[in-house]
Amino acid sequence: MDLPIAHALARFGLGRRATEPLPADPGAWLRAQLHGPDPARFAQQPSTATGLAALREDRRNKPARGQSRGRAVFRQDATAELANALVTTAPFRERLVWFWTNHFTISLRRGQCAAVAGAFVEEAIRPHVAGRFADMLLAVMRHPAMLMYLDNVGSVGPDSPAGERSHRGLNENLARECMELHTVSPAAGYTQADVTSFAKVLTGWSIDLRDDPPGFRFRPFAHEPGEQTVMGRHFPPGEEGGVAALQFLAGHHATHRFLATKLVRHFVADDPPADAVGRIAGVLRDTGGNLGAAAAALTTLDAAWQPQTKLRTPLDFVVATLRALDAPPPQADQPYLIGSLAGLGQPMWTAPQPNGWPDRATDWASPEALVRRIDWSYAVAGRLSGPDPADVAEASLGPMLQPATLEAMHHAGSRRDALTLLLSSPEFQRR
Repeated sequence: MDLPIAHALARFGLGRRATEPLPADPGAWLRAQLHGPDPARFAQQPSTATGLAALREDRRNKPARGQSRGRAVFRQDATAELANALVTTAPFRERLVWFWTNHFTISLRRGQCAAVAGAFVEEAIRPHVAGRFADMLLAVMRHPAMLMYLDNVGSVGPDSPAGERSHRGLNENLARECMELHTVSPAAGYTQADVTSFAKVLTGWSIDLRDDPPGFRFRPFAHEPGEQTVMGRHFPPGEEGGVAALQFLAGHHATHRFLATKLVRHFVADDPPADAVGRIAGVLRDTGGNLGAAAAALTTLDAAWQPQTKLRTPLDFVVATLRALDAPPPQADQPYLIGSLAGLGQPMWTAPQPNGWPDRATDWASPEALVRRIDWSYAVAGRLSGPDPADVAEASLGPMLQPATLEAMHHAGSRRDALTLLLSSPEFQRR
């Protein structure tokens, strides 16, 4: 394995699985994953309608602790996502699914999201990671998981029939986070008045749990009447006004710059080089927000092929470890991976705030967090049998393996200790 291949597997992928063939041309291998069907393996994974039906049943029956149908759907979804990450033949594409899922964070801290979190990834994120950002944004903003997480389900236009009758008010959470965290960012210079107007545009975007199937519903009765102005643009009333506003925000130059900065930070360096950000922003601008083109351009940046600079998050680390050890994918009745992520500080789909999990090493490298990684490595090394640790090191890291690490492994007292040293090494912790 030469250095560019090792970088491609770690920097853009999920770490090499021991049985995974090495690509002859790493750049071409990465870009090929952006074309054609997604090879994700999901057998009858619950849909949004299934998840909402489970949530409806939980609300009606108030299940005992541990008996929630919504939580059962979450466990099935999360296990399927992690199992796919262990065996996927398109790891770069899967990394993009993770990236955009974090960009459009929904969290189980809002408990009702548990039943539809997996469906949100599969229906709003995965189909669009190589498509148009505007299409992903619309799918996200209409998805029940996002509408529930950011409280738009109960947002009522003050002058709408529902508002005048019930005196319920406007909720600005979805509008504010869409502008601040999902699209233009504060760098665009929007005002509080813009947020309020956009929130009025989005009134009536809700869900209906009573229908079969339950799902997104636009409620004209709760929609604020009249034209609204957002960042100097006028949008008509009705659902079409919201669609038009999202198209405008998706195509804004500030959105392209914001997305480019986050992509470069994630795939290149904690402090994104300005020229790299400008390059990706230009691709988004010139292609009308084509995310596949932006992802392909990332693989051509010189800075992306420099020595390891990014610290793996707990999710990255757990998946890379199990791929390196050729571990079998977990089954629905084996939630150990979900528990592992919680123990390492990154519980599945449970970011503490709407801005998602952080993407800088300083946020993950506290002494306590690193000790937890060592403890987890020791536990996994004792649980999984497999090839010789030196073979694992060579297959997973290749030329990135440091002589000092290999020497320490040779002097380890047991196979378990040697694997723990490998998994805890700086070169395995980084990508």
